[in-house]
Amino acid sequence: MPNLATWIRPKDTKWFHPMFAKHPEIKVWNGRNRHVRLDQIDGLLLTGGSDISPEFLRQKVADPSVINKDIDPERDRWEFQAVQEALARGLPILAICKGLQVFNVALGGTLKLDIKGHNLPEQRHRDVQPLRSARRALHRFSKVNSAHHQAIEHLGDKLEVEAWAVHDGVIEQVRLRKYPFGLAVQYHPERSRIYESLFEDFFARLGSVEALKR
Repeated sequence: MPNLATWIRPKDTKWFHPMFAKHPEIKVWNGRNRHVRLDQIDGLLLTGGSDISPEFLRQKVADPSVINKDIDPERDRWEFQAVQEALARGLPILAICKGLQVFNVALGGTLKLDIKGHNLPEQRHRDVQPLRSARRALHRFSKVNSAHHQAIEHLGDKLEVEAWAVHDGVIEQVRLRKYPFGLAVQYHPERSRIYESLFEDFFARLGSVEALKR
């Protein structure tokens, strides 16, 4: 049974439940409400949430007011530690929304701390934001449900861009080069069935890691 480590807020559980229900063979360990043995995990899922706490950023914050007030340093500490553990062991990593930003910063990147035009109400749950994708991208979606006020500025080490917002070029999808599976998306694939192939790819990689331990 593969062990999947994650940190999911209570309000997001309803979105992930259908994905997990299809794979009862995967044991989900939520760091928000239980201790997770990171040395025992087979993959890492980084999900959406509040802004990264300034203490974990790799840049100066000139205007602290752009950082949301509901930051969660405990979560950030856990997630950055989990990323390093997963990378050290070559485990599958899927990062979503804030997760993409954590993944980028963990790899040495920086963020645009406040952007416009990406956090409109209609962008939260509807696939309305057009993307342009690189030819090499394995998962390509013409429109996504991307709602965020921060974004990648400088890419982390060995990350390559797979998709951008059409209207302003903001990065919406990246992949870690020369790594078994390290995919990060700024949109929310858990909120729509059109992204099922992305989750199925990730879950298949979890199974492969677990099989190697037998």
